Amino acid sequence: MTQTTYEVLNVEGGRPVKMWTRGVPVEDGARAQLAKAARMPFVFKHVAAMPDVHVGLGATVGSVIPTKGAVIPAAVGVDIGCGMMAARTSLMAHDLPDTLEGIRSAIEQAVPHGRSVGRGKRDTGSWGDPPPAIVDAWATLAERFGHLVAKHPRLKNTNNLVHLGTLGTGNHFIELCLDQDARVWVMLHSGSRGVGNAIGTYFIELAKQDMRKWFINLPDEDLAYFPEGTDHFDEYVEAVGWAQDFAALNRRMMMANVIAALRRQIAKPFEAEMEAVNCHHNYVTRENHFGENVLVTRKGAVRAARGTLGIIPGSMGAKSFIVRGLGNPESFDSCSHGAGRVMSRTAAKKLVTLDEHIADTAGVECRKDEGVIDETPKAYKPIEAVMAAQADLVEIVHTLKQVVCVKG
Repeated sequence: MTQTTYEVLNVEGGRPVKMWTRGVPVEDGARAQLAKAARMPFVFKHVAAMPDVHVGLGATVGSVIPTKGAVIPAAVGVDIGCGMMAARTSLMAHDLPDTLEGIRSAIEQAVPHGRSVGRGKRDTGSWGDPPPAIVDAWATLAERFGHLVAKHPRLKNTNNLVHLGTLGTGNHFIELCLDQDARVWVMLHSGSRGVGNAIGTYFIELAKQDMRKWFINLPDEDLAYFPEGTDHFDEYVEAVGWAQDFAALNRRMMMANVIAALRRQIAKPFEAEMEAVNCHHNYVTRENHFGENVLVTRKGAVRAARGTLGIIPGSMGAKSFIVRGLGNPESFDSCSHGAGRVMSRTAAKKLVTLDEHIADTAGVECRKDEGVIDETPKAYKPIEAVMAAQADLVEIVHTLKQVVCVKG
């Protein structure tokens, strides 16, 4: 293993924060937010901050929070199970058409994306009439969802079946990429959609109510937690596990539909999943670290146990990486989930011009309008610096560069 690259933020009255942030900017707000989490009495050993760390809702994006005896729903967030999937095809760059507009259009037609709201109108980001393959996939989740709804009826009328196999908005995307050997990959980023958001929001509020009921004062209301052994703890773990399964299936269904769309555009027969990775980066799971069984909450972080494959995407105009974990125990076997924002969405819209966005996405078939400036490359940290800061967490297996990018 290479030399250790983390720095330590000592937190008065709390656990230390180990930060893999050398050479990348970290805002003061993120340090303050990390320190609040590190002061929670059930944090195990230390909090780990990844190089893409930035302020988030509830907890810092790019943080790994190991706990014993409690879980913090807002540290998982509302995009439960959000993550990445990538699949290498047998196609080469020269197999693609000279213009990629048709491929982008075919992907946009194959996968509902974005969001539209209006009285009596169907949201364009959902299925009006889910196709049979989506209905069959939903059947694998329906019984467990029924158990959740029986205990928490508010979760029934949510976008569940109609959001399975759909992309969403914000930083979610579908890309066609070329690797270092000019091989074609499909890569996509999404999570548990409307139903996951509803589950996250509902349990975050439930945890806050519990804290008020038990007169527990917190450094931040968003750090409300469920102690192990309570009904709400068990119900949240069950619900979050289901949402994580929905998210992984959501990505698989999108991948199947994108590959089918590609086959309609490219006459040459090709194999689709010669190498495939499907990983969460907003989730909680039980793992063993430093000889003890703990709950590990990764918010904007990917599992990087030794030999485990993961995906670290850049922005819409930058490189992305398929990585292999080095199993660094100090990071609780984790790495970053992307480049990480350096500007808020509002700031990006104010500070980045459309001409800059167009220049920074040159060579990529993608949206080049005012509506995606909040996702422009300048809004993110340089991905090369992020990768350098975590050289002791992962090794790069493939370097990808997108040629098509679909945004919601």
